[in-house]
Amino acid sequence: MRSFEPYPIQVQICCVWNFLIVSGILILMSSESCGSSLLLALSDDLFSIITCSLSLKDICNLGLCCRNLYELVDCEKVWLTQCELVGIVPLQDLIEWRKAVSSYKALCRFLFSVQPFMGIWVHQNPELGNVVYVMPGFVSVVGCRVIPQELGPLGIEDGPILWAPVFEIICDFDGSTAFLLHGREKGGNYVYPGLVKHVGRSCNVLLLEIEPRQLKHGSKSLLHSKSFVHYPDTELSKNICRLNSGLSRSQRVSGQGETLVPFSRLGFSDRRKLLDVVTNQIRLKVPGVSIGPLFPRLRDNEENFQKDMMLLSERRSMLLQMLKLGEGYMDSKGSSQLPFDRTQLQLNGFRKSPGQTSDFHNIISEDTSHRQSSRRKSIGRYFKDSLNQILGKSISFNGNSKNGCSSSSESKYASLPEFLSSSDTVGLTLHASTVKLSSYRAWPNMHDSRFAIYKLPLRIPSVDHEYAGLWGGTFGWPPGKPTKDKPGKALFFLLLSYDECQGQQQLIATKILEGTHYVLHPNGSAMFIVNMDEPSTDPFPWDTDVDSLTVNIKHALKGEGIANGYGFRYPGSKPGSLFVFQDGHLAFIWKESRAVLTLQRLNLQELLRKGERVPALPPIANFSYLTKSYSNVFAEFPHTSSTTWASAREDQSDALGENLR
Repeated sequence: MRSFEPYPIQVQICCVWNFLIVSGILILMSSESCGSSLLLALSDDLFSIITCSLSLKDICNLGLCCRNLYELVDCEKVWLTQCELVGIVPLQDLIEWRKAVSSYKALCRFLFSVQPFMGIWVHQNPELGNVVYVMPGFVSVVGCRVIPQELGPLGIEDGPILWAPVFEIICDFDGSTAFLLHGREKGGNYVYPGLVKHVGRSCNVLLLEIEPRQLKHGSKSLLHSKSFVHYPDTELSKNICRLNSGLSRSQRVSGQGETLVPFSRLGFSDRRKLLDVVTNQIRLKVPGVSIGPLFPRLRDNEENFQKDMMLLSERRSMLLQMLKLGEGYMDSKGSSQLPFDRTQLQLNGFRKSPGQTSDFHNIISEDTSHRQSSRRKSIGRYFKDSLNQILGKSISFNGNSKNGCSSSSESKYASLPEFLSSSDTVGLTLHASTVKLSSYRAWPNMHDSRFAIYKLPLRIPSVDHEYAGLWGGTFGWPPGKPTKDKPGKALFFLLLSYDECQGQQQLIATKILEGTHYVLHPNGSAMFIVNMDEPSTDPFPWDTDVDSLTVNIKHALKGEGIANGYGFRYPGSKPGSLFVFQDGHLAFIWKESRAVLTLQRLNLQELLRKGERVPALPPIANFSYLTKSYSNVFAEFPHTSSTTWASAREDQSDALGENLR
């Protein structure tokens, strides 16, 4: 007699799921049946497996049907399964993270909200590369900037990668988010608290903005309550009337329907000044204990890992306490100041604090005088054009074009008083936005006046796209560790992606980081392009590798590599071949010069966990460095040792901060 063999778990799930669907149809046909009893009869384990095929929205809606289903959906096992499905951290880390939050449901809320942030973000400036990688921290996600650098003596896998913190998004006890921008000023490390805004599932741009916000209570006319600017009463009334005249009637309704002026409507100079003033007011100095690790090291040493988790837990508690109590957080003696919400700055407070008002007063005065000057020019031009029309003189085409551009420019941007008068408070905001961007060879075309970083789509390797993903390497053979005659090799990060051109599949290697002292090729340029359908017959020049082992070539493909062209911005190309090794490594060789670029696939998260943290730039430049630069602004000094490098890096950061101020 054959022994009974149970069906696989997948078959059991399908059978149960089909049973539930059929039962649901029968329940709809019979008004006397209670459908929830069928689900309530299932075990927690089986129900959590079934919910894997439901979206979070469907699970939440299921819990709204009745009290019994709410209790069933609120089960910890259900939300632990959902946390795993989000895919940010493994099960072992989820168990550790759960200790810091109220429930797995709260943790899932956080993980789902920050999932779009994960991955690689870039900016065009500086040209050596500006790579920010967002990865898990401890009950948080951390944006880390990879510093352009030379390859260390231990190579890519074993050598420490230099990185600097850019921002953190921390999970509170209830699963809500807290945004912290990192920066360094006047020899000290600071965090700049704010809020996370509009996280779209397909966001591709992160914007650093100042957001106007309304107070929850109060029925006074908000437009007429913004008198913190030190104008005389008569002048203030004129300015308010002028501001109101530029708004629609619905926008001037007292206490209702107020339309906030978006930060993007301000001119670049106003945006930069406002960011500088607000970050200066909300910054919090980080105590020594809170400068510790931002994420744990690898689990190869369990003792060190547990020490890291303890330090991370203490650091997180300290930061959350600082956010809730401001600079007056509870000290060891038990003294504290009144709580102050650092995520927003009440504008009414500037009326009562002359010292704090000076920064706002200066930028308002500059903005007003500039606009009055522009207005006088516009009035003079109007009378001049009118006089020409009266005299029968035609206005030149160039004159019309110029005037048109001027009036378009004036209407394009909002004034700073208008922005500030539309709200009760302002605060720092990380705005995750979805923008339609054009791209050239997998590199997005970026705005040069937005304080933003842009997401690079990181494709998962597949059968058809075998080499897609992030690769790193150096020039020269043999690959790997530097030698005595060549102690420092520039480390390159390349993003490999596929594209169709004239019916043929191409492999494009986009440069996103270059570790030279002075840039050789533009950021985002294609280091090489390979035709995947055209094999190469060129022989590989070397027979052995760094360990004197025989080189095994899997196959070779024809392509073109970057070369000098018409200036720096428009490089040319020269023929070459891409060689694929049996161990999975790649090497592109320029045919004429015999220069070789060797590459290996990178796990950037593991490299950063083994990496070395260095000080950050001042806050605004630390998030988005907009100044055109061709040298390494993140590390101007050679990496001789961790101590001397960090000390020199701090001096450079302080000097840069003073210049930006």
